[in-house]
Amino acid sequence: MTRRSLLITGGALLAVAVSLGILVVTLPAGATNAFDVFWNDTMAQLRQPWMLSIAHVMNRVGGGWIAVVVVPLLIVGVLVLMRQWRSAVFAASAFIVSAGLTQLLKQIFGRARPDDMLVASDFGSYPSGHTSNAATIAVVLWLLFPRVWVALIGALWVAVMALSRTILSVHWITDTVAGALVGASAALLVAGMLAGWVSLGWTDPPTASPRSSRAEDPTLP
Repeated sequence: MTRRSLLITGGALLAVAVSLGILVVTLPAGATNAFDVFWNDTMAQLRQPWMLSIAHVMNRVGGGWIAVVVVPLLIVGVLVLMRQWRSAVFAASAFIVSAGLTQLLKQIFGRARPDDMLVASDFGSYPSGHTSNAATIAVVLWLLFPRVWVALIGALWVAVMALSRTILSVHWITDTVAGALVGASAALLVAGMLAGWVSLGWTDPPTASPRSSRAEDPTLP
């Protein structure tokens, strides 16, 4: 992916998330729509104790200080230990931008959460912060380590996180879709902005200019 394609893809995903937000809060049904209600009712009927147990674990791991502080610092710390300083800055920047975009959209749309939610949460249902953070982690790691297994694990992580939010009825299904879009867009946009500076896993590391190479090689005239 080129810098241009990163920026275009990231911008398109963010535009879709914003457009979906405008749609769900302006429908005649108010802050909900038919598919959201159908999905929420279906999850309520399908809940099993083991599903709730997993969902509660995902709720704790995917939000709060663990998701906002511990996991990002762990990823950045590993990159620093690997002496991938620029990759560490990219990852940290992506997490900050993702959190900022998510909170901004929450304030703009102010969507009400389902009435039957099983856990307490903050203001604004749209988009899902848990899913947004999960998507940012998945895309950041895939950009840095572009392997099939990284992509598959990342996609599974995002899907399980999104599903867990609806099992707990703390989000509408469209909130989780938007969260995935916002989280992915943040990582892609930051990658595009830093593409000329940070070496991502699927690109060659930045090369020195001919002038600097000439100056560093004493054998060159």
